[in-house]
Amino acid sequence: MNYKAVVAELVAAKLPELNAETVAELLEYPPNPELGDLSLPCFKLSKQLRQAPQQIASRIAEQLDPHPAIASVEAVSGYLNFKLDRARFAADVLGAVLREGERYGSRTIGAGKTIVIDYSSPNIAKPFHIGHLRSTMIGNALYKIHEFLGYTCVGVNHLGDWGTQFGKQIAAFKLWGDADKVEREGVEELLRLYVKFHEEAEKNPALEDEARALFVKLEQGDEECLRLWKWIIEISYREFNKIYGLLNVTFDSDLGESFYIDKTGAVIEELEAKNLLVEDDGAKLVRLDEYNMPPVLIVKKDGATLYHTRDIAAAFYRKKTYDFHKCIYVTGSAQSLHFAQWFKIIELMGYDWAADLVHVPFGQVSLEGAKLSTRKGNVVLLEELLQKSIDQTLQIISEKNPSLENKDEVARQVGVGAIVFNDLSTYRIKDVVFSWDEVLNFEGETGPYVQYAHARCCSVLRKASGTDSIEAPAVTPEQAALLTHPSEQAALRELYLFPERVLQAQQKLEPSIITRHLVDVAQSFSRFYHDCPILVDDEGQRAARLGLVKAVQTVLKTGLALIGLEAPQKM
Repeated sequence: MNYKAVVAELVAAKLPELNAETVAELLEYPPNPELGDLSLPCFKLSKQLRQAPQQIASRIAEQLDPHPAIASVEAVSGYLNFKLDRARFAADVLGAVLREGERYGSRTIGAGKTIVIDYSSPNIAKPFHIGHLRSTMIGNALYKIHEFLGYTCVGVNHLGDWGTQFGKQIAAFKLWGDADKVEREGVEELLRLYVKFHEEAEKNPALEDEARALFVKLEQGDEECLRLWKWIIEISYREFNKIYGLLNVTFDSDLGESFYIDKTGAVIEELEAKNLLVEDDGAKLVRLDEYNMPPVLIVKKDGATLYHTRDIAAAFYRKKTYDFHKCIYVTGSAQSLHFAQWFKIIELMGYDWAADLVHVPFGQVSLEGAKLSTRKGNVVLLEELLQKSIDQTLQIISEKNPSLENKDEVARQVGVGAIVFNDLSTYRIKDVVFSWDEVLNFEGETGPYVQYAHARCCSVLRKASGTDSIEAPAVTPEQAALLTHPSEQAALRELYLFPERVLQAQQKLEPSIITRHLVDVAQSFSRFYHDCPILVDDEGQRAARLGLVKAVQTVLKTGLALIGLEAPQKM
């Protein structure tokens, strides 16, 4: 039952000035359950209804029609507070979770709509570092959340496999490289060569000209340059796939920038035909002065294209290939202007689907206040971070639960989960200062805490069944209605809120809403576990409480999956 909708209908029936949808948007969940389960702050209605908030609250409370789901209504200090019938609420929520299982919270609102999500997109020949984690895991979570709500999703890894940096990489390899060492050490050696190039170029600027010349040769199809370029891509893929394997992240498409090179010509021709291109000292650009944005360079003097040109070509390809409802780009906030510019260009070209292009920015990751830079080698490699977390987790498991089966696999699930959960706990637009101590801290509101709550649920269910089964016995509505203890009700309330939080995460493109809610679910379970003995003699009480344990386990597993984490049954 949607209790917000029920309350909104009851209130709207007594306020002809408002409809139920408007009232539902105003309803809040009081932080203190003693005040009520739902609350209408009448301050927001005072101006429209030309009455004091307390008068409005009192009037509605007196006139409200009774409803079996509502136990009481009280007007307090300008708020209209609703308390739900505890037994009915318990039976309703528990019944819904146990009936729907891991589909609880799912919807079909996306049926028939395709969402393209562009995320991760590391640069070839550069290491996968902590700065890439945010795009990868935010995008992965958005993919899973949209899919859960019925959308058809297409995950795109738009690899940075083109650009002048390849001239630098090829130049560095020709000058100082060793093929055997690159094969052996992979991207780590490519990074060393890239850093060395910039160090040497500061002393000898002529190296920059040499690199530009090599990139031009690459663009012109020089056999040797193409061979080195393809080899560098192959070396990089090996590295990336190791990381994606650890993170359990996959993609539907990995077409890099180079795929769109031969598709930029049509974009340039159309821009010219629509009189949007302006020539400037041999280069071609689009002016966006009237939109308070700097001009966008489309074609350089030497005829080469740029990121903007290739991104526009990629958008046209995706629209034609997938006919997307939305195309979402998950990148750092530093690129906000870049996306605003080329979104505007597609709009100026006359395509109304420009409004369906969405940039999802996230805050910058810095290393103790210093910006990450592959040129300077100032990075924390993601594989190193993940492995360190896995090793630390394995050490903790070996000390606390040495007889645990599959210790290595559980350590991977929990160790990787700690890193991902830590990253997705932060509101995405906030900047993040990387700290080894914080990331590897498993205490408090962390991924391991939530995963442990799931494992504890599984342990209770196994103990109750006397087998390895984590299924709960059937629970009748009458038995579920026995869950009226405040700690039971608090856990049920968090379960009830889960579908709403999933929808909010999708609407706001904000996975941290789910991440934070999982902590709330785990904490409510911990209080329930402490306050309410589960394996009691009373058959009805036992069945109801085991049903609640199963419901919490189900929602924790579902929620963890939505943000890309696994849910170990034993820890």
